[in-house]
Amino acid sequence: MGFSVLKFGGSSVADATNMSRVLDIVGDALDGGRVVLVSSAISGCTDGLLACADGDREREAELMDRHLAIVRRLFTGAEQAEAAAEVMRLFAAMEAAPAEEKVTFGELLSTRILARKLECERIRAHWVDSRELVVKDDLPETYRRIRAAVAATDAPVVVAPGFICCDSSGRTCTLGRGGSDYSAALYAAALAADSLQIWTDVPGIMTANPKQVPAARTIPGMSYRAALEMAEHGAKVLYAPTVAPAMEAGIDIEIRNTFAPAGRFTRICAQADASPWIGVASQGGEICLVGTEEADFADATDTVRETLRTAGIAPLDVRVDGLNLLVRVREAIELPALQALHRAFFETRPLREVNLFIAGFGAVGKALVKMVGRTAATVAERTGKTLRVAGLGDSRRWRIDLGGVDSLDGAVAGDFVDAVLDLAPKGSVFVDCTDSETLYKRYPDLFRAGLHIVSSNRRSFAVPYVEYAALQAAARENGCFFRYETTVGAALPMLESLAIGANSCDEILSIEAVVSCTLNQILSAYGEGPTFASLVKAAQEAGLTEPDPRLDLGGRDALRKLLILAREAGVQLEEQDVAIEPIIPASLFGVPLDAFYQGLEELEPVFAQAQRDALATGRRRRFVAFLEKIPAGETVISTKAGAPSVISTKADRPRGEISPLGYRAGIRVVEVPETHPAYYLRGTENAILIRSAFHPTPIVIQGPGEGARQAAASLLNDILR
Repeated sequence: MGFSVLKFGGSSVADATNMSRVLDIVGDALDGGRVVLVSSAISGCTDGLLACADGDREREAELMDRHLAIVRRLFTGAEQAEAAAEVMRLFAAMEAAPAEEKVTFGELLSTRILARKLECERIRAHWVDSRELVVKDDLPETYRRIRAAVAATDAPVVVAPGFICCDSSGRTCTLGRGGSDYSAALYAAALAADSLQIWTDVPGIMTANPKQVPAARTIPGMSYRAALEMAEHGAKVLYAPTVAPAMEAGIDIEIRNTFAPAGRFTRICAQADASPWIGVASQGGEICLVGTEEADFADATDTVRETLRTAGIAPLDVRVDGLNLLVRVREAIELPALQALHRAFFETRPLREVNLFIAGFGAVGKALVKMVGRTAATVAERTGKTLRVAGLGDSRRWRIDLGGVDSLDGAVAGDFVDAVLDLAPKGSVFVDCTDSETLYKRYPDLFRAGLHIVSSNRRSFAVPYVEYAALQAAARENGCFFRYETTVGAALPMLESLAIGANSCDEILSIEAVVSCTLNQILSAYGEGPTFASLVKAAQEAGLTEPDPRLDLGGRDALRKLLILAREAGVQLEEQDVAIEPIIPASLFGVPLDAFYQGLEELEPVFAQAQRDALATGRRRRFVAFLEKIPAGETVISTKAGAPSVISTKADRPRGEISPLGYRAGIRVVEVPETHPAYYLRGTENAILIRSAFHPTPIVIQGPGEGARQAAASLLNDILR
């Protein structure tokens, strides 16, 4: 068996988690023979070392901390101490090195750590110094030295730093930015390797840069010439000089995704290209449409001009250059021109592709993934959009593939938002299906990266108003949509109805909302046999309540929803502005759960009597959240320590701060008559009544308030509208 040369870029070795992923890939490759592992410096290290060369000691300390953090994660005990000592020695050597050589230490650090970790994993590894083997501008000597160095060891893995080399006089120098790819090609050519694999953070070479063109797709196979043209005209996934050594040696180059090893990739080889047009790349206002011998350049030139004309873009020049069609435009409009040309040549349907990155793969997340797949044809026909689930993640792991994913099989450990920020094309949609209380803090990062957000996570919106307003501002400032209809009422259009009125300057007079699915289920079923306590217990066991059902009985879930409703209506409601009357006494909140249920059983006569009293007057009990405009002549005094109280403006006012809201809000059990829409609610149904200056007769919206399919449908609607 021969050699495989595997090169890993900076993002692939950025931290301990990624390095562990690299070692797994190397371990799998050993089944096919010996491996040469070529690595870049960890991401951001080269820029940091350039700053160190200018005397920036803070950057040096930061880089040292990052490498030591990797060591602490990868090693334990004596092995950790030895690895840390080696890192410190390398930094000491870097400090003593000439300024022009400091930049060469990033690859030394990353590869020494990788080589040590392989040994700890009982995989024999031999580290070689590319500064002694790769001679700049002398291929024969470089090949001779590499062959000799590798022949001197029988270790199954040879680890080599990329990027660095020496000149003919033996002085340390570099191969330039992107040079690690070229290093790998030199090792592959010298050893007549069976394959050369470039592992990066995208699924191969794509028909365009996916961060610029979300509809870009992986090119499964292409010729050396086409790959070279794409690289030379701006496709940064491959360093152009890499192609020549592999092409001369007849070695296939595979561009693979470290974060989806089993996913799509590109193979570059001597075989002729299968399509007339390969891809489109751009830089500096010049767009290159890479073609083949089969391309019709006359027809393509007409298509380019017509496409740009339709898009309102006037090209500065369109010309044929060999097998390429070059289009020059002003740099300010390079992106829309690139996107328009990609649509014309590489998108078979005039559809806009939308990448979805879904956080939370529970019942709602899974229902949404299934719904996207099941409705694809209908959605495309009715909206002109094709939806693609490009990423899934939970609190511990994630899986991203721009070609599409439908499960977390093969997921990797790590922070999903960080991965989305690194890999998601601009214009993608981040869908929050979690119940996280902290994920909303990452929303501004996603907006700044150009991602839209759709959320069903009501915890993200029941935060202090200043934080809620900051989220809204971040979305507007970055030109992103921010939708969260599903946070209240599942698939019911409650928020949309309120927002439409508020946006048209309609004044909200009152809102009455039955939005606690748990309490409506319990209250609508009570009186038909089971005790109140047994109904609460059944709801908890069915997953309808929080793990501690007192959060529901105390109105916490209803409070979150009322805050969202009020804010969507333009009222800056805070938690302390809401008077809550829990359905259970305060004494049951501070006891263990078993004691709570026992106390609830003891209160059964109280619940039963309240139920009989309501029925005797033809009414039913419902847990209602309300917001109502304060009538003229009244004001609300905020007591800070508790719920607000209503007083007459003509009376002596108690000391306190007068609320600026002009509304009172509360949550309590209400006995509703048969004429009230909430009277007929059953199970987990929700309802809202909205009275406004334009609509004094209430608008009533009611229907299912719970269910994964309903929530998924609402999320899908937010994504598409």
